[in-house]
Amino acid sequence: MSTFTGFDPAAFTFLRDLAAHNERPWFHAHREEYGRLLLGPARDLVCALGDSLARAGHPVHADPRVNGSIMRIARDTRFTADRRPYRTHLDLWLWEGDGPSRRAAGYFVRLDADTVTVGAGAFHFEQRALAAYRAAVADSRRGPALARAVGGALRAEARFGPARWKRVPAPYPADHPRADLLRRDGLAAATTDPRPDEAFTAAFPDWCVERLRPLRPLQRWVARVIAEAG
Repeated sequence: MSTFTGFDPAAFTFLRDLAAHNERPWFHAHREEYGRLLLGPARDLVCALGDSLARAGHPVHADPRVNGSIMRIARDTRFTADRRPYRTHLDLWLWEGDGPSRRAAGYFVRLDADTVTVGAGAFHFEQRALAAYRAAVADSRRGPALARAVGGALRAEARFGPARWKRVPAPYPADHPRADLLRRDGLAAATTDPRPDEAFTAAFPDWCVERLRPLRPLQRWVARVIAEAG
């Protein structure tokens, strides 16, 4: 049973201050606050989200460790011009199925200083999953089911990232009715809301799961395709 009771309001002040002082000396001087205000409650939140999703009929892997369901706050700056050493948000990832979590479909939660983003799907398909995804998109039964799931997400004001490719990949025709979906190498949708009062209470996990409700058909579709690809 989860012991999550909500975030201290000071946690979001910490994120705001980190954005203003995104430097290693400042973070090291405030590392205790990061652990107490964000990392500790995040561990409890991961467990609570796992419990809430399971009750809703969506069991997931909820690993309350850094590099498990909790993303590292330190950024990898080796291959980017952005040299800021830290993320200024807290990211959580709960995934379905076997195998490495980054190859799976799942649910994510991002806490910024003033907003909460929840989302579902897969950010990137490995080669076998990508081939299975394209075949399913083009399928006369499964493709329309995905289009309906995408439509439901859009009606809930979810957003999708841009398609990876400008052209529809062969052997699919350029005028395919689901051309936009075929041009993608991952499929995830997300909604962003102002930070709710529930973030400070034990009701926050259920709030997140309720906000994820319109995205569950998309998540189920993507997770099934990845599982079938093996």
